[in-house]
Amino acid sequence: MITIICGTNRPNSETAKFSKKYFDLFKSKGAEVKLLELEKIPHDWFFADMYDSKKQAQSIAKVQEDYFFSAEKLFFVSPEYNGSFPGVLKLFLDAISIREYPRNFKNKKAALSGVASGRAGNLRGIDHLTGVLHHVGMTVMPQSLPISSIGSLKDEAGEINADTVKAMEAFVDTFLAF
Repeated sequence: MITIICGTNRPNSETAKFSKKYFDLFKSKGAEVKLLELEKIPHDWFFADMYDSKKQAQSIAKVQEDYFFSAEKLFFVSPEYNGSFPGVLKLFLDAISIREYPRNFKNKKAALSGVASGRAGNLRGIDHLTGVLHHVGMTVMPQSLPISSIGSLKDEAGEINADTVKAMEAFVDTFLAF
């Protein structure tokens, strides 16, 4: 099973639109896939005791069980926030690393796609996130897909243009083979 992590909690984000398109592409290839949108999970786990596995909120344990323990691969879609990946994504990774750390990350494969309104497609954030994922024991696919100037990649109806979808589909194929 593959879990796609939409790496922002911003409501109605462009990252969510790209994450959902990736979800659709994986499904069209017959992959077992789940979409975890940080915007939609409970946020009752953000308190000092989140670093104590016995005192963590049950909601974060449920997310781990539903999206991480059974996942063989993780697919991150991360927007660029202040030249890196969002703090909420780092905080989330910190929170789930407390309970059953190896079942979340160890020896799992990951792929990263960055999205940004600017020119670099969150390349720096992808590099930062790669370092974090290596540290927790994941194997990160060497290829990433930075998607730049996302505002210009959609048609009048707000749909992602065909050339971008084609690049996303090729990236999905590469990850499925990884």
